[in-house]
Amino acid sequence: MVEMTDIARAIAAATSVAASLDLPADDAVVLHASNRLALRLMPCDVLARVAPVGHEAGGFEVDLAQRLARAGCPVGLLQPGVEPRVYTRDGFAVTLWRYYEPVAPRVSPVDYAKALERLHAGMRTVEVPSPRFTDRIAEAEDVVANPDRSPDLADADRVFLGDRLRSLRGAIEGRGTAEQLLHGEPHPGNVLSTKDGPLFIDLETCCRGPVEFDLAHVAEAVCEHYPNVDQGLLDECRQLVLAMVAAWRWQLGDQLPNGRRFGEELLRSLRDGPPWPTLDTVIRRLDGL
Repeated sequence: MVEMTDIARAIAAATSVAASLDLPADDAVVLHASNRLALRLMPCDVLARVAPVGHEAGGFEVDLAQRLARAGCPVGLLQPGVEPRVYTRDGFAVTLWRYYEPVAPRVSPVDYAKALERLHAGMRTVEVPSPRFTDRIAEAEDVVANPDRSPDLADADRVFLGDRLRSLRGAIEGRGTAEQLLHGEPHPGNVLSTKDGPLFIDLETCCRGPVEFDLAHVAEAVCEHYPNVDQGLLDECRQLVLAMVAAWRWQLGDQLPNGRRFGEELLRSLRDGPPWPTLDTVIRRLDGL
């Protein structure tokens, strides 16, 4: 995670890398700041992703992005004309990507579902070592079980969330559903609306699991246009995603704006369901829409 106090150094690292590759970068616009910093470097118009060395999956993402692009998947591409690799400067790992100017309107549910289906089809042809979705569950379970990592989580909520994560893992694995390479977090924040159509970005979350795990991150209207969905499995995966995201929101040092309110609403949704809301529904509740 790039700490707020390190953003200036991270920007300097990214612009230094760009300059060394003859990419003019006199200015940097922060597009996103969480586990990684996303910067639009100008005037070269390159997207730089920056993370502390040792806390990034840059090498995996660079390799996977190239493989998926060759497989015809709708993914954001690396910056052409420079060596596709991880560059290091001043304790930061930097990768360089093509910047896509967003276009309106946002991706429709039909186009979103078709793009996700194409992504999954291409991913079935790519063989790369990757974690399973259960590894992601284990990370969330560790946050919940360790008070040092989630000191503000109430004891009753800690027990409730830990039990829900454990039971959902067992239920989903017990189904014995076919698994494949997934995006891991194909929510709207990781989908770009471009002149080339919808493109998925942030591939560092890729893991193996049932396609319903990916579908649990998107709106209900998208799922309605995705073929052959196992609704029972989707319901379990939606609960799982709510529980996992709740764990991240209670993690010490979480920098998501209004993250604590989000965590409280996720816990409330888990206790009140079914029906199990999608993440976008929970976010709309927080925004009062």
